[in-house]
Amino acid sequence: RHIGWNASGNQLGTVMPGFALPLAELIERIGFEDARELWTLSKEGAEFVRANATEENMPGIGPSDGVLEVSNVDAGDRLISRLQMLNEDFDTEVEGWQVDRVRAALKTDHYFHGVYYPRAFQVDGRKYVHGLAALARRAGARIFEDTPVVSIDHSGIRKRIVTPSARLRATHIVLAGNIHLGAPLKRLSETLLPVWRYAGVTAPLGERLHEIIAFKGSVMDSDGVDHFRIVDGDRLMWESPETTWAARPQRFAGSVKRRIRTIFPELGNVEVADMFGGVTGQTVHGMPQIGQLRKGLWVASGFGRQGMNTSAMAGQLIARSILWGDERWKLFSPFELVWAGGTTGRVAGQLVGVWGRASSAAAGSLARYRERARVKDREREARLAEANRAAGTGPRRPPPGVRPRPAPPPQPAAQEPVRVPDRVSDLAPDRTPEPAARDGGISQ
Repeated sequence: RHIGWNASGNQLGTVMPGFALPLAELIERIGFEDARELWTLSKEGAEFVRANATEENMPGIGPSDGVLEVSNVDAGDRLISRLQMLNEDFDTEVEGWQVDRVRAALKTDHYFHGVYYPRAFQVDGRKYVHGLAALARRAGARIFEDTPVVSIDHSGIRKRIVTPSARLRATHIVLAGNIHLGAPLKRLSETLLPVWRYAGVTAPLGERLHEIIAFKGSVMDSDGVDHFRIVDGDRLMWESPETTWAARPQRFAGSVKRRIRTIFPELGNVEVADMFGGVTGQTVHGMPQIGQLRKGLWVASGFGRQGMNTSAMAGQLIARSILWGDERWKLFSPFELVWAGGTTGRVAGQLVGVWGRASSAAAGSLARYRERARVKDREREARLAEANRAAGTGPRRPPPGVRPRPAPPPQPAAQEPVRVPDRVSDLAPDRTPEPAARDGGISQ
C-alpha cells in the first residue's frame, strides 16, 4: 500500500478542534476538567496541521479558513448554552449565527442556526499527507511502501517485525494502521467498526453556485449527514453516503445528486463528475485509541470522521512520551479497547446509520413545517388586525406626529349630596314649643 491510498473522502480536509464524540457526552463521560484538557489537546493538533500546511512546506496545499456547523432544526436555546461553554469554558473562538444570517449565506430553508469556527480551516487532504511524507524524508525518516507486516513479536525490549522481504528490530512500535492492521493484530482491528464514506465533485456550476452558496469555507450539518464545500472555483464537493461495507464509489453518484437537489433545489440537476471514498475506523465509545498497550507498543487509531486534528495530536502525544516522558496520553485511558461486534456490529452500525439519517430528515421536516405554520399565524394575525382597524372595531392608531391624549384621571366615588340652607334661621336647631301656663302658675 502506498502513502495516502485510503486517506480521501473522510472529512474533505476539514481541520477543527474536537472529537467525533460530542462535547457534552465527553464531559458526561470523564468530567469537566479532563474534558477541557482533551479539548485543549485537540486544538493543539489542529494548530500543528496549520503550522505544517503552508505553501512553503507543501506547495499548492491551498488552505482556506472557516467552518460552519448548521442545524436542521430550530435549536436557538441550545445554541446559546453551547456558545457560552465553548467561548468561556473551553477557550474556543466561535460565533453564533441566527437563522437569517445562515440563510443569507446558504440559500436553503433546510438549515436554521449555525456555529461558525473562524479558526478552523480546510486543506487538500491528499497534498497534505504527501507533504508530510516529504517533510519526514527530509528529516531523515525512511518510508517503505507496499511492505505488509507478516508478524510482530512485541515481547521484550527490542520488538521483532517480520515483512515478506526483511526482519526489523525496534524499541518502539506504533500501530497506526486503523482497520488495516490485518492478521498480525486482528483482535485490535476488531475493536473498530469500519465505515466507508463517499464524496462526489460536481462539474463546473458557474456563478450560480456562488449565488446560492456564498460561504467560502466548509459546511457540515450537526447530525453528520452532509458535508460540503466549494472547490476549484465553481465546483461543489459533497460528502454524504456511508456504508459499513466496501462498495464502488460510483454507485453513490445518484445519492449525492439527490442530496444536493434536496438541500439546494435552485442548483437544479447537477452533474457529478467524480466520485471517491475512504474507510474510517470508528470506536464503540466514539473517541480515538491513543496509548501504550505494553512498554514500547503504542496504538494510534480509531479517529472516526474527525481525523485531521486528532491524528496529529496522537502523533505529538506519543512522540513526546517517547522522547521526554510526557504522560498526557493517559487522559485517553478511560476509553478502552472494546470489541466492535464483528459482522453483527457492522449490520447494527448500518441500521443505526440509516435510522439516524431518517430521524434527522423527519426532525428537519417537522421543524420546517412548524416554521411555516408560525409564519402563517403571523400573517393571519396581521390581516385580522388590519381588518379590525378598517372596520373600526380594533384599537385605532393616532395620525402620524400626533401624540395620543392621556386618559382622564379616575373620579372619586359618589357621595351623599349636601343641602345648602336658604336662610340663617334655618341654621338654628329645631325646638319644640313649650306648653302655655296653667291656672295657679306663677307669672314672671
